[in-house]
Amino acid sequence: MGETRTRILLIYALTMLAAVGIAVPIFRTLLFREVDSRVQADLQEELEDFAKTYAAWDAVTPEDDAALEDFVKDFLSETIPEDDNYHLVFLNGEFVRSNPRTLPKDIAPESGLGQQWATLTTAIEGRVTVADPAVGSVLYSTYVLETNDIPRGVFVAAHLSAGERTEALAGVYVFTKVSIGVVLLAFLLAWLASQQLLKPVQSLAHTARSISETDLSRRLEVQGTGELAELSRTFNAMMNRVQSAFESQRNFINDAGHELFTPLTIIQGHLEVMGDDPEERTATLALVMDEIDRMSRFANDLLLLAQAEQPNFLQLETINVADFTKEIFAKVSVLADRQWQLGSLGRGVMVGDRQRLTGALLNLSRNAAQHTQPTDTIELGSTTLGDNVRFWVRDTGEGIAPADQTRIFDRFARAANTYRKSEGAGLGLAIVKTVADSHQGTIELVSQPGTGSTFTLVLPLDLPQPEAP
Repeated sequence: MGETRTRILLIYALTMLAAVGIAVPIFRTLLFREVDSRVQADLQEELEDFAKTYAAWDAVTPEDDAALEDFVKDFLSETIPEDDNYHLVFLNGEFVRSNPRTLPKDIAPESGLGQQWATLTTAIEGRVTVADPAVGSVLYSTYVLETNDIPRGVFVAAHLSAGERTEALAGVYVFTKVSIGVVLLAFLLAWLASQQLLKPVQSLAHTARSISETDLSRRLEVQGTGELAELSRTFNAMMNRVQSAFESQRNFINDAGHELFTPLTIIQGHLEVMGDDPEERTATLALVMDEIDRMSRFANDLLLLAQAEQPNFLQLETINVADFTKEIFAKVSVLADRQWQLGSLGRGVMVGDRQRLTGALLNLSRNAAQHTQPTDTIELGSTTLGDNVRFWVRDTGEGIAPADQTRIFDRFARAANTYRKSEGAGLGLAIVKTVADSHQGTIELVSQPGTGSTFTLVLPLDLPQPEAP
C-alpha cells in the first residue's frame, strides 16, 4: 500500500511541477506582451500630444525653419517623458534635440536607428532588439512634421524595454517561487490526505488476508459514495457470490459423498455376509448390480452437470416442434403404468440440442411417474407462442407444497411431502433447470398439494450460435 501511495503522490508531484514548468514561460510571455502593449499605448499617447501641439502651432506660424526649431526645443523642454522613454526630433534630416539630452548609443543620432529616423517621410512604429542587455529592445513610434503636405522633420517617441523587462522578470521570479511553494504545500497535504483516501483499500487488503476457507463472512464497511465505495460494494458482492458458491460446492460434495456412500455400504454389507447358497448368491448379485446401476446413473448425472459449464455443452440443430413432441411422448409412455395423454402440438421449428432437451423432458416425465399412481393422468404437450416454444408435463398426482417449490430445482433436493422416497439422487430437476438455462430459457412450475403439478419448459425458438473463440 505504501508503494501505491508513493507512486500516486510521485505522479501528482511530477504533474504539478510540469504544470508549473509550462505555466512559468507562458506567464512570462503574457506579462512581457502586456508590458509592451502598455508601453506602446504610452508612446502613442505622447505622440498624439505632440501632434496636437504641432497642429495648433503650424496653423498660426509661417513656414520658417528657425521658428520650427524653436518650437520643438520649447516642446521638449516643457514635456517630461515617461520612465525609460525618449523623445527625439530631426529637422530636414538633421538631429535637433532630445529629451533626456543623454541618449544611449543604440538610439543616438549616429546609430542605425537614428539615421533611419532622420530620413523618414512617412510615420512608422516598430520594435528592434539590440545586443546591449542594458537596453533590451527599442519600441518606437514616429510622427512626420508636415507643412502643406511637405515633410519638414520627424518626432520620435522611443522606449527602452530593459527596465520594464527587469521589473517583469522580478514578477516572474515571485510567481515561480510562489508556484513551487504551492506545489510543495499541496504535496504535503496530499501525502496526509492520501492515507485517509486509501484507507478503504487498506481495509480491503486486511479483509482479504483475514478471509480463510473456514470463514468467508468478513465484509467491508461501505461509507459514502464514489469509486472506493463502489469498490467496497463490488468486493462485498463478489464475496457473497464466492461464499454462496463455496457453500454450494461443500454441500454438493457432502451430498454426493452421502449418495455414493450408501450404495457402497449396501454392496459391502451384502458381499461380507454372502454365503455359498446359489440362490442367496444370485439374489446378492442382483442387488449389487442394481446398486451399481444406480451409482452409474448418478455419476452420469454429475458428469452432465459438470459439462454444463463448458462452451460446447449444446449441439444445436433445427428441430420440428410437433414431431419432436411426438417422439418424446412415444418414449415416456412406456416409463410406467399411467394414463398417458398427448396434448397439443406446437407448430414450426426451433433451434436447440435434441439430446439435452430429450433428457430434460424424460426427467420431467420420470419425476411425474414417480409421484403418481396408476390411475393418475400424465399429459405431455407443446405450443408455440410468439418467439417461444413451451413444452409441458402435467400430472394429477400428489402435488408439491409451496414451501418446497422454490428449492426442488436445487441439487439433491427432494420434496418433503412425498409419500415415498424417490429412486433418484435428487439431480433430475437440477438437470432440467441446467438444460433450460443453457438454452436461454426458463422452467415454470404450477402445483398444489392434492391436485397435481405442471412443469413447463419455456425456450426461445431461435437460439443464436455461440461465437467461435
